[in-house]
Amino acid sequence: MRQTERESKLCATCGRSFTNRHRYGASWDEVRYCGERCRRHKPTAVDRAIEDMIVAKLRARTGPLNPSEVAREMFADSWEEQSERVRQAARRLVAGDVIEITQGGRAVDPSTARGAILLRLK
Repeated sequence: MRQTERESKLCATCGRSFTNRHRYGASWDEVRYCGERCRRHKPTAVDRAIEDMIVAKLRARTGPLNPSEVAREMFADSWEEQSERVRQAARRLVAGDVIEITQGGRAVDPSTARGAILLRLK
């Protein structure tokens, strides 16, 4: 089976898509994480608070939201180090069909988006 024909799912931690591999074998239905790092670092209460803040900020405005605004508000001293955590929360919300990640005004695949992104409600 070719790579493009493989079944894929979204990681419960980082929100990126990953495909079925031979090593998963018959346990593919139980696989929830793309790798060992994501399995060890499951979403915490802080990650859920980030998701809640993203949704609350988007509901309170009419335009899109830059994820760095959330990072700066929640992690004032270390917001740059925590920006990937906010992006992961955004990807989980996309997987939950709550928001969209956009670049240039168009929705993009969160697993492949690189560079500056904006968030908007679906």
